[in-house]
Amino acid sequence: MTTDDMLARLIAQADRDGAELITLRAIVEEASELGANRVLDRLGLGDPSAQGDIDELRELLGAWRDAKASAWKAAVDWLVKGVLALLLVGIAVRLGVGEMLS
Repeated sequence: MTTDDMLARLIAQADRDGAELITLRAIVEEASELGANRVLDRLGLGDPSAQGDIDELRELLGAWRDAKASAWKAAVDWLVKGVLALLLVGIAVRLGVGEMLS
């Protein structure tokens, strides 16, 4: 019996016998499962290999985050080194090191 059939039978039972709390809960549960399966199918994640696809996407996302963090760290490192180099050149010019070497 599919989820669609189960949901239809529960709704018919609720209509026929009156809606008891347990029947309403069963309807909600079946409807939720049916909706979740439809969403997964629409996203292309309803097949058995979907878990592997999700795991692979998580690995790729983790690698992207690591690469982004490394790129930012390298950019800041180069920026700091550039500022320090300019500072040293400024100090050297201020002290007249260029005239001493000539």
